[in-house]
Amino acid sequence: MEQLKSLQVVENEVIEDFSMFDDWLDKYEYIIELGKSLDNYPEELKTDDRLVKGCQSRVWIDFKVEDGKIWFNADSDAIITKGIISLLIKIYSGRTPEEILSSDFSVVEKIGLKENLSPTRANGLVSMIGMIREIAAKNC
Repeated sequence: MEQLKSLQVVENEVIEDFSMFDDWLDKYEYIIELGKSLDNYPEELKTDDRLVKGCQSRVWIDFKVEDGKIWFNADSDAIITKGIISLLIKIYSGRTPEEILSSDFSVVEKIGLKENLSPTRANGLVSMIGMIREIAAKNC
């Protein structure tokens, strides 16, 4: 299995990726493309216990723990939201619970994501981060 890059390195790569785009329309296109890269999410895992509460669109997050690391998979019924959860998975999947809990998730501010989302999508982002943190806390 390949060695995972450190959380800081991945966050910096995401910041660098977003800095390549000058306007938010291009950044949204990039987010949508990220969403298309998500692993297939089985229909039978689209259950209420995996549903992120507080999102306007429906977002499901599933996870498994292997060798002390949490691996996330997710899906959404909205393309932008699917891209946002894909971005979070890119950063936080394969991390230990301690790494996730020690993260301040400031990468979303550094790329300007939170302030460029509608208030309902921004609330959904906060809810997705909350669920990832909650999963990490339960698996510490």
